Amino acid sequence: MQTLRLYHQDAYLKTFTARVLTCRPAGDGYEVILDQTAFYPTGGGQPHDTGWLGGRRVLEVVEDPDTGAILHRVDGPLAGEVTGEIDWNRRLDHMEQHTAQHLLSQVFAVLFQAETISFHLGSEATTIDLDLQALSPDQVEAAEALANQIVREDRPVRVHWAETPETAMARFPLRKPPAVAGPVRVVEIGDFDFSACGGTHVASTGRLGLIKVKAWERYKKGIRLTFLAGGRALRDYQRLDRMTRDLARSLSLGVPDLPGAVEKLREETLRLRRQLRDAQEQLLEVEARELLAGARVVAGVRVVTQTFGGRPGEEVRALAAKVAAHPRAVALFGTRGALPQLFFARSTDVRLDMGAILRQVLPVIAGKGGGSPLSAQGAGSRPEGLATALDLALARVAEGLQASQV
Repeated sequence: MQTLRLYHQDAYLKTFTARVLTCRPAGDGYEVILDQTAFYPTGGGQPHDTGWLGGRRVLEVVEDPDTGAILHRVDGPLAGEVTGEIDWNRRLDHMEQHTAQHLLSQVFAVLFQAETISFHLGSEATTIDLDLQALSPDQVEAAEALANQIVREDRPVRVHWAETPETAMARFPLRKPPAVAGPVRVVEIGDFDFSACGGTHVASTGRLGLIKVKAWERYKKGIRLTFLAGGRALRDYQRLDRMTRDLARSLSLGVPDLPGAVEKLREETLRLRRQLRDAQEQLLEVEARELLAGARVVAGVRVVTQTFGGRPGEEVRALAAKVAAHPRAVALFGTRGALPQLFFARSTDVRLDMGAILRQVLPVIAGKGGGSPLSAQGAGSRPEGLATALDLALARVAEGLQASQV
């Protein structure tokens, strides 16, 4: 019960009439088979069409691999003769991206002998997986230039049929062998690319408007390339153009002056960050000295015990290191919060294992952590145990210092 595929006859067909052959409940909708359809089913890397059928919303379209029938999942029952209407914006977008994929794949094959392993037409961008070990910006620009040259030449996109894969391979210089067993549909892009494909495509390359590569990255053993074409490329350009104009306006500059201004801002930001870091280091040193001045002395060692609230852990850790940079000093710091933290450190001339002390007190705050004999840190889930944990740590430090004098 194969369905006549009207989209193969005319990819620009937006409305059609058909007769319902079967309609049966399927999940939260109904599964409908028509005698003919312009709805493209998911396949060959291209997503299915959506739209309306007899007033019902078409939610999904797939091909039955056993019968070749096209199954339309709709949100209500249908019978008799119905009118179908394609969601044209979605269809045109898919036609643009799919045609651009054919073109780009052949460009990379011609320029760099790179085979297309697979492609994915997503809702925001399309990706091509290439059999390449590396890809440079110069190569990408060369590929874009050739692809868009063919776009501007407005080459026709034609469809040919061959009775068998062998016939198709003999008649056309196919980029890849056909993956079907029966008749082969060959899509030609103006004597430049010949691909076995059942998808929908624009009528000529000029209708793509623009092809733009947006990104590429290492993926598995090759390169994954992300691109935009047609309306997607235009909308992306409009978004970037608006962004650059807004940035230039906010800085009271012309758009051409933006790169220089951004570089100056970057350098100024780096300079200010260095100054801020130096100032923070100085303030932490001052604070460390103040804490040491009020520290308790145990066996000739200054032990600083302090609890902080609402202070970043990294800052507390740095302060502990500042304290421990002074001779014969130990820092036992904690931070209050939903997840209490502990930061222990000692100077190099003190005989204590801060990692071992931390492991002894972590159960009090139901925590985890670790470190070395010089410094250690951990965090827990029992903030009510923080004070007890610090008292216990102080006791262990005192025991260790007194034992070291024996």
